[in-house]
Amino acid sequence: QVQLVESGGGLVQPGGSLRLSCAASGSIFSIYTMGWYRQAPGKQRELVAQVTSGGSFNYADSVKGRFTISRDNAKNTVSLQMNSLKLEDTAVYYCNADITSVVPAIRRSNYWGQGTQVTVSS
Repeated sequence: QVQLVESGGGLVQPGGSLRLSCAASGSIFSIYTMGWYRQAPGKQRELVAQVTSGGSFNYADSVKGRFTISRDNAKNTVSLQMNSLKLEDTAVYYCNADITSVVPAIRRSNYWGQGTQVTVSS
């Protein structure tokens, strides 16, 4: 069984910074794309940033130049450094990963973390 566990959310003032981390654990054979999504109240979940196993990056236009995604393939982790935070960045942030697991059978699935709250407020 595979789990994604996030950490690092919290309350920050506009212009501040936060770093989110996500660790994948369990019977993992391989991890393909890892990324972060967010969902604000009353809005649909949206992609924030993602990185493939080959090192290709994709960012939402709204966070380009402010957020940086990184991953450590040896540790099965992905992080999101968020700088110059704005009020509109307030949301629950979810870790997402495309993983092939080996127990109880070899299977490729998409997994989500439980979510971590990021609140930007003065």
